Amino acid sequence: MKSIVLVTCLLVSASAFSNDSSKILINAPSPFTFGAYAETYYSYDFNNLINNQKPPFIYSFNKNNDLAVNFALIKGAYAASRIRANLALAAGTYMKANYAAEPGILGNLYEGNVGIKLSGSNNLWLDVGVFSSHIGFESAVGKDNWTLTRSLVAESTPYFESGAKISYISDDGKWFVSALILNGWQRIKPVEGNTLPAFGTQITYTPSPRMTLNSSTFFGSDKPDDMRQMRYFHNFYGIFKLNDMLSATIGFDIGIEQQTKGSSAMNTWFNPTFILRYTPTAKTAVAVRTEYYNDRHGVIVASDTPHGFKTWGFSTNFDYNIINNLLWRVEARSLQSKDDIFISSNGTASNNNTLITTSLALSF
Repeated sequence: MKSIVLVTCLLVSASAFSNDSSKILINAPSPFTFGAYAETYYSYDFNNLINNQKPPFIYSFNKNNDLAVNFALIKGAYAASRIRANLALAAGTYMKANYAAEPGILGNLYEGNVGIKLSGSNNLWLDVGVFSSHIGFESAVGKDNWTLTRSLVAESTPYFESGAKISYISDDGKWFVSALILNGWQRIKPVEGNTLPAFGTQITYTPSPRMTLNSSTFFGSDKPDDMRQMRYFHNFYGIFKLNDMLSATIGFDIGIEQQTKGSSAMNTWFNPTFILRYTPTAKTAVAVRTEYYNDRHGVIVASDTPHGFKTWGFSTNFDYNIINNLLWRVEARSLQSKDDIFISSNGTASNNNTLITTSLALSF
């Protein structure tokens, strides 16, 4: 779900025999691959938002009534039998919003990691650096997601992380297991004053091409030591291919965090998500999404309203592959909250938000 389309290079090597002047050319795949991705968009919010900026809990496609680039990426990768590495730099409104806390060039570092295989007989790896999050079924690369805009679950959990992880893939490819030591909740540079690393796990089971089940966890603190509030979070999702044209994703997240340092009292938030996707042809797809986010105490989404952030989301989108590496999409989305959390440019507040977004994604 976090991959991009790469252009593979070929190396040609020559082998000659001492008693034979003929040469045998051997075509071998290069360990280096390169790729690029860019996604432009236009979105219109009927609430006439302040400064043409979407609500603060939306980090992707967050400009309103303005043609913009959400995400533009260049990537190089190296993959040999025992060593692998990835380096990707990116720009766009997605990077500005999600990497706002990262200084300098780190604000454009989408991916930068090196891995070493720990076993000659097993697919066991140690990777260190910056990599995509182990939480969730959506990524920054729009074409890999079923919906045009990101779900509330994706916007409210890490898109990226930094640290070290050990991962294992079973010989039959059905099991993926990983354990992680991290610098925090969506952090490259750790929070100033926080000396406690965070930890995570991921288990993915794919018994057949028609089913994928995933369980991911996070536990740690994203605050300085003198304000430490421990956070415990679990992400579950299942992806099901119901038939040749119909697929479904079901997700459920739940988290708890200490109300204050050392307290046994916890604040809880949760989020169910359901997406149904229909692909009648190789070039077209339609997806519908229903989601609900309940963050009563504002742990992840601070609303400063009587009931906190309690919001339903509904959307439908249509995709059309113009050519293999050019994807056009359009989506209508509605968000409905318990309280009046959507503020318009004239200062009025309402409990609903309707927007239309279209995008064009190019990959190679």
